[in-house]
Amino acid sequence: MTSSSRALVLFSGGQDSTVCLAWALARYDRVETVGFDYGQRHAVELAQRSVIRERFLSAFPLWAPRLGEDHMLEMRGFGAIGETAMTQDRAFEVTEKGLPNTFVPGRNLVFLTYAAALADRRQAGILVGGMCETDFSGYPDCRRDSLDALQGALNLGMAQDFRIETPLMWLTKAETWGLAQALGGAALVDLILEDSHTCYRGERGARHAWGHGCGACPACELRAKGWDEWVAAGRPLTAIP
Repeated sequence: MTSSSRALVLFSGGQDSTVCLAWALARYDRVETVGFDYGQRHAVELAQRSVIRERFLSAFPLWAPRLGEDHMLEMRGFGAIGETAMTQDRAFEVTEKGLPNTFVPGRNLVFLTYAAALADRRQAGILVGGMCETDFSGYPDCRRDSLDALQGALNLGMAQDFRIETPLMWLTKAETWGLAQALGGAALVDLILEDSHTCYRGERGARHAWGHGCGACPACELRAKGWDEWVAAGRPLTAIP
């Protein structure tokens, strides 16, 4: 049987999943991470995963004993199906469906299904993801009702009692910075700035006030906007959900 004290975090190496990892480490006795290689053009984020995990071990000694194994799942076949700007060198634009062409159809649904299969083997009852309805790009599989439906299907199909936790679901990007500060103080904020990766183009050369990235892709613009709003508001803390 799975345990409600063990969590598996969907960990990409980006800002949101790094905050989710900290949130899980503050809450659960055992936390493992899983990443997905689906052929993303910003694959540099995958390289940052191990960097961030090592930083957690050294910077947060109270959390270090809780951080368990990391898992990497190869899903390039799935990534190729969507033919999106996330896996191909294409301009970022809105499709005829009104969705950004960075939307990989069903990505979060597939990720969570794979994660649940892994969690079943690892006896983890909690799946943690950084999906968000407040500051998002209109992706339908980021919505809480989509995840509630999937949670029900996973539990029926696997005879389990998984719980999909989404601590960022109702937070803006500014509030996500505030949650990082509330969870791990300046050390966690600095870790996110220096080591996490969000840029869709995979650029890590320039170091902006908000971190590394091209500064022009949708992911960079959203991250920068959130940082600027948080700083302008005086860097308030966000209540831990």
